[in-house]
Amino acid sequence: MRPYSLAYLNAHRCTPPEAVRVAAATGYQFAGLRLWPNGPSAPQQFLIDRPDVLRETLAALADTGVGIFDVEIIRIGDSFDPHTWDSLYDACAALKAKAILVAGDDTNEARLTENYARLCEVMAPYGLTADLEFMPWTAVKDANTALRVVQNAGMPANAGILVDALHFGRSTTTLDDIRALPRQLLHYAQICDATAGTHFSTEDMIHTARCARLLPGEGNIDVRGLFAALPADLPVSVEVVHHEREKTADPTQWAATCLAASRPFTG
Repeated sequence: MRPYSLAYLNAHRCTPPEAVRVAAATGYQFAGLRLWPNGPSAPQQFLIDRPDVLRETLAALADTGVGIFDVEIIRIGDSFDPHTWDSLYDACAALKAKAILVAGDDTNEARLTENYARLCEVMAPYGLTADLEFMPWTAVKDANTALRVVQNAGMPANAGILVDALHFGRSTTTLDDIRALPRQLLHYAQICDATAGTHFSTEDMIHTARCARLLPGEGNIDVRGLFAALPADLPVSVEVVHHEREKTADPTQWAATCLAASRPFTG
């Protein structure tokens, strides 16, 4: 059976233990958490340096059998130090998380590549993969760029490339590009839908990604083709955030709706 994970953005209204319990109640095998914000003062879930929240989350994991799959987020900029996130690695180890989502912001690709290799080295003792997500408004704009960075970094054993259906549909990435990704670099993929195309402004792309994704089948991204091109057993992170629609559905209802809409597209 293909595993499903409840992505942070799909449960952004929940605390970490709440997200675990929502995932369990709605049929997910895993949950994802954002324990580090994607920018200064940006939304996140608070657990680092909060032992009470960690204890409650660990209790929820033990009670439900749900696991933590991915934790967000590390951004590689021009002044990158992998030890900035030491407390995040420790939290991931305590939660037995599998992956950390990585964004590449440094437009100097040689330096970005070197720093990605350093990150993989620092994360390796924690048993974590460093899953580089291509996003068309970042320095890692498409799947080919992500693959080039990982290959030029020396293909570390814990390297990874994260495929998000939204960024596939809004970048120049093709299904052939997806099929060309080495299997050992694929640890999970994110599902949602939207209007496809490469004509959107950065502001529009970020707004959709963070606030207004569609359920699979509601847009015109080739979601079915994408997941047919990915390994059949690849875990799927359901990442359908839509702030307006969530006003009329509690987190459990929304998580269930999103999983039901995703299953037909993932085999």
